[in-house]
Amino acid sequence: MDIKENQERFIKIYKQNIKREGSDKLLEYLLSTDFFTAPASTRFHLSEEGGLCLHSLHTYERLLADVKNEYGRNWEETFPAESITICGLLHDVCKANMYKVDTRNVKNNGVWEQVPYYTVEDKLPYGHGEKSVYIINGFMRITRDEAMAINWHMGPFDARVSGGGQNIMKEAFYQFPLALMTFFADMQAVYLDEKEKTEE
Repeated sequence: MDIKENQERFIKIYKQNIKREGSDKLLEYLLSTDFFTAPASTRFHLSEEGGLCLHSLHTYERLLADVKNEYGRNWEETFPAESITICGLLHDVCKANMYKVDTRNVKNNGVWEQVPYYTVEDKLPYGHGEKSVYIINGFMRITRDEAMAINWHMGPFDARVSGGGQNIMKEAFYQFPLALMTFFADMQAVYLDEKEKTEE
């Protein structure tokens, strides 16, 4: 994985498509965190250095392709490129500064050795999708469509759903198609683009 190249690609897409007030400050914030070097997860998809940025790019690409496929040539009349970019690239900003490297003892050929692994150290336990919305809104305003899409991008895997929030999620998907499509794009990124890592 070329971490620097992925960061440059992320920033290029971000600056080309996101123009609203505060977007520059949000990008400065991301650059001040480990967003571009953090893993996408502790042990599932892209649990490696730079995984979070690459997953964000995958989700953006999938979402853009899905929206174009669904709405055709005039897709931007339904969802502007800015909205697609915000939802795709920024849905997981909640993961910035959340992972740390620790070590554990593993027996390898009869010999115990310390092996590094990622663990979670959440200094802002605000949830997942809702935490991303909270962070983004601290720098720039997002639309209701964008907020719903980012908030519910985990779909049925969201912790709130297992706690009885399934009807809320379903209503969000019925009323805000971008939320459903962002969930699909996120899953496509994980299970298609990042399949090799997911299966480990």
